[in-house]
Amino acid sequence: MIATGSRAARAGAAALAAGLLAAGGAQAAPAAGERVQVEGEIIDTWCYLSGVMGGPDAVVGSAHHTCAMWCAAGGIPVGLLGDDGEVYMVLKWQGSDDVAGGDTLLEIQSDRVVADGILHRRDGIAYIIVEEVVANHGTPNHSHEDYGVVPPFAIPEPQE
Repeated sequence: MIATGSRAARAGAAALAAGLLAAGGAQAAPAAGERVQVEGEIIDTWCYLSGVMGGPDAVVGSAHHTCAMWCAAGGIPVGLLGDDGEVYMVLKWQGSDDVAGGDTLLEIQSDRVVADGILHRRDGIAYIIVEEVVANHGTPNHSHEDYGVVPPFAIPEPQE
């Protein structure tokens, strides 16, 4: 029997702790991100990635603006489709301490922005913490001229 506080007991406890750490028993510190500037369009990730409303060209710009607002308000994660073709999942947005819920980003759906932030990658997904929007160009992609409104039922009924 090993006495409490003995050298052997302390060595055993240290070995157990080291084994737990090596096996993932304790959480590792978060990886440092990479400072980036991304230019692109704020998108509805569900419709863009799933293809449920058509090809990628039909679910960006003004054609998909109303649906993108609905999805964001409903909790669908907002993304930044970079000019490099990569989708960056938006984790935080400038001026907010909260995680970027879709309803916090309604007013910028379909806008083209230049965003400075911190990029993190995990399991093949790019995440961005937007620290500053350097430029917001509004919604210059008038894709509704080519695709109509996607989906068609997104056209609001006139108020009488």
